[in-house]
Amino acid sequence: MNLENGVAIVTGSSSGVGAATAKLLAERGCRVVINYSKSADAAEAVAEDCRKLGTDALVCQTNVADDGDCKNMIAAALEKWGRLDALVNNAGTTKFMNHANLAGLDKQDFFDIYGVNVVGPYQMTRAAEKALRKSGDGAVVNVSSRAGIKGAGSSIAYAASKGALITMTMSLARVLSPEVRVNCVCPGFIAGEWLKEGMGEQNYARVKQERESSAPLKRVCTPESVAESILGFIDGHSIVTGEHIILDGGLHLM
Repeated sequence: MNLENGVAIVTGSSSGVGAATAKLLAERGCRVVINYSKSADAAEAVAEDCRKLGTDALVCQTNVADDGDCKNMIAAALEKWGRLDALVNNAGTTKFMNHANLAGLDKQDFFDIYGVNVVGPYQMTRAAEKALRKSGDGAVVNVSSRAGIKGAGSSIAYAASKGALITMTMSLARVLSPEVRVNCVCPGFIAGEWLKEGMGEQNYARVKQERESSAPLKRVCTPESVAESILGFIDGHSIVTGEHIILDGGLHLM
């Protein structure tokens, strides 16, 4: 895909992996939609960073669990630029809960987590389908997690939702081909504020050190390293669809 003057939507892009992805796309000359649900100032800052790189950016407040919001964001991008070439379904949520504490999750927790992590990417992809097909070489990249493969992570509900996203990636790849490629990245531990806040600083530091010492590459993911793989699925891998890639420094080999 030629990203110069292309258009991409990155959900959940006010911080972390989403922000890093938006900036990397902007470096390649791609116009980007910066999406947020709560952090307006942070989203505007990411958009300004993208503009400083010489491209254009649009900020949209969207709850991807709301179908109408998804449709409105696609419509806003098309109204501004008239095309859509790539969709990165990065927005995600969780509830940090020890897996052994089955009483710590209730039905609503599952509904809330699945609404953002699974239903959201489905609704975004459905709303974007026509424009992505028209692009001729459209790309969807879903941001899942190693948790969805290992049944680990912040909570059982989170792991289950990310596993469902991997399965849905394969389903969407079948139905959107040949015009659109659909793939999935599965990061492990991502260094940054999101995990630090959810895990607590001491636990975060301990787990980070354990992952770094155990992984063959002796390092964990950063938002930037995950963004590199997302860009790879958009800008390259022209013969690949329906695949997922584990990003964990080789920890899954151990």
